[in-house]
Amino acid sequence: MRATANRRSLSRLVARAFAAGLVLAAAGCVEVLPGRGEPPKLFTLSPKSTFKEGLPHADWQLVVEVPVAAESLNTSRIAVRHDPLSLQYYKGARWTERAPVMVQTLLVESFENSGSIVAVARKATDLRADFILKSDLREFQAEYVDGATPTVRVRINAKLVRMPERTIIASHTVERRVSARGTSIRQIVYAFDAALGKSLRSVVEWALQVPNDL
Repeated sequence: MRATANRRSLSRLVARAFAAGLVLAAAGCVEVLPGRGEPPKLFTLSPKSTFKEGLPHADWQLVVEVPVAAESLNTSRIAVRHDPLSLQYYKGARWTERAPVMVQTLLVESFENSGSIVAVARKATDLRADFILKSDLREFQAEYVDGATPTVRVRINAKLVRMPERTIIASHTVERRVSARGTSIRQIVYAFDAALGKSLRSVVEWALQVPNDL
């Protein structure tokens, strides 16, 4: 009887030790799980603030929609292309928001900076629009073609829609390429800023002129 009781006590001690070991092991696993690493560096671009002289004054109101983009560009990741058939992203670097949303914000600010339009806003506002600017963000990446440093390529197709008829009255495509001065992510972002800035200027100047030409 005593031997049986001793065996039962030993079994209980082994079970408790095993359970405690599992708890400690689980706790150890939690402690040694690797972290997510360093947070990515966040970058943003600037709106255009200089335009050609003699811009027409627009006494109409404009709403700017979020540009349509392929899924590969509809992201906050910074895209890079090493060959025509693939698209990758820079590690450890991101835009502060999805690229199309960022471009929408910069378009609105660029129109405001022109000082030549009565009112411009995002689509989400309650502004009564005389015209809507729809656009497609078709290229927005750094590209390695022949050299060791990349060239940033930006291509935007813009359409001006008259309201309330919802009629497209004009279309405009702008494409700009700017070579980066080096391969660091900061130098590449500067090239993005220059290429997009030239594109924003072209879209703003074109859109302000269109209604005057009708």
